[in-house]
Amino acid sequence: MINRLTPETLARRHLDQALAPFRAAADQARPPRGWVRAIRDALGMTSRQLAARMGLSQPTIIALEKGEEAETVSLKTLRLAAEALDCRLVYALVPKASLEDAVQERARALADAYLARIHHTMRLEDQALREDALASERARLTQSFLEGRASRLWEESE
Repeated sequence: MINRLTPETLARRHLDQALAPFRAAADQARPPRGWVRAIRDALGMTSRQLAARMGLSQPTIIALEKGEEAETVSLKTLRLAAEALDCRLVYALVPKASLEDAVQERARALADAYLARIHHTMRLEDQALREDALASERARLTQSFLEGRASRLWEESE
């Protein structure tokens, strides 16, 4: 099923391509005590030395590292720590599947939910569709959802 090239489709393709290098990195587990602490320790830098490089107090660095471990540290703080460690902060949301696959799957789920309601009623009236007709209707509905406004796919009610 190939849908027409909408701005959303082009954006998905572009982002899927841009995020491809991050997919392998997404599987890399964060060190147990956080990246700041791991890199600081690997460099042989004390928390007092990092504090001096950042213009902060040593207790603030300890709090920063604990905040990273607890996932409460801000991106701004991580960026400043990264710069002080001569690193770059790389920030990305990496989808579990491609964005195109996510949209296709959502359209299929909406089509299935719609067909489930209709098909149930038709079965009660002894007018159920054959499997081939059901599959064809699923494909048609999926394509219809894909050709509509992309935001419609994400409405909470199916």
